[in-house]
Amino acid sequence: MTSVQSLSSPARLASPEEGISTDELALAARNHGLPLEALRYDLTPPGLHYLLIHYDIPFATDAEWMVTVTGSVARSLTLDMAAIRELPRRTVAVTMECAGNGRARLHPRPVSQPWMVEAVGTANWTGTPLAGVLEAAGVTPDAVEVVFTGADHGVERGVEQDYQRSLSLTDAMADDVLLCYEMNGEPLLPQHGFPLRLIVPGWYGMAHVKWLRDITVVDTPFQGFQQVTAYRLRQEPDEVGEPVTRIFPRALLVPPGFPDFMSRRRFARPGPIMIEGRAWSGWGPVVSVEVSADGGATWAPATIDAHSDAAADGAADPVRRWAWQRWTFLWDATPGAHELCARATDGTGRVQPLDDRWNRGGFANNAVQRVPVTVE
Repeated sequence: MTSVQSLSSPARLASPEEGISTDELALAARNHGLPLEALRYDLTPPGLHYLLIHYDIPFATDAEWMVTVTGSVARSLTLDMAAIRELPRRTVAVTMECAGNGRARLHPRPVSQPWMVEAVGTANWTGTPLAGVLEAAGVTPDAVEVVFTGADHGVERGVEQDYQRSLSLTDAMADDVLLCYEMNGEPLLPQHGFPLRLIVPGWYGMAHVKWLRDITVVDTPFQGFQQVTAYRLRQEPDEVGEPVTRIFPRALLVPPGFPDFMSRRRFARPGPIMIEGRAWSGWGPVVSVEVSADGGATWAPATIDAHSDAAADGAADPVRRWAWQRWTFLWDATPGAHELCARATDGTGRVQPLDDRWNRGGFANNAVQRVPVTVE
């Protein structure tokens, strides 16, 4: 890899009056979020699932794809897709969220993919547990991390690189971490990592390496760009920062009524309206969702559904603990202007904040969604 500027160079912040740039618009056109009305689906159809592609979508064929397992192992492995599909099969329903979800709401705004709150989706992911593959390779006692390399290649902040991320050996050996080849019972689409990707339930999307071609077990912590530079929570450019890992709790609601074309501001009729949405956390199940119709001044409890069966695509008994939960709230809509909000609390006591949480990368901003609604 080559570098034309310092690896520690911070992400750029927009000036106070700077609008979204043409570069950011090009990213927003290339990537896409979940239309919020699609929160009604328990499993997100692949074409509606959020999408973020760092570089280019590699051209791949199932017949020629190989993944290697090397490094601190007793025996190196090279597996083709036929061999991977012969390994034990597991299906896990996973809510995946981009670490930058909510970035465009921050001030000053970190310049990157300008997400609002829609960078999320839930799917049944099917593959073979990574732990079994690592056990077959025979991880040696000096191993500390596992590095995953995708086939996508590009330049970021002047650094030429393959997309790479690592997990600690403990995290990599978790039961539900998958080498995945199916999404909702069908082969992965090219944009979602065909023919093979990593799925790391509970973690933000940067950990789920797509177009996976190399798995390297290492005896020292990985120092790649996406690990030590890009995905860190920093207030100042010279901070080491905290790594971005698991998803913080979030509740989103389906905007009620009908929208204005340009602003997406909502209009509704007076009377009882059933508000529904989804809530999730990478730290554990969501134990409560509260709803406000006055911008967060007052709150009332919503009803949370138990995890529903996501096996409509024919997958057998998918693991559900990593999937979002549906919630409902009956709102008595009165004439006037309202601001709807929802906030989630998970089993660890983590609660969505009312205000945006700023950091230089615009990561993990799980402040409550705000939906203006005019009832008339």
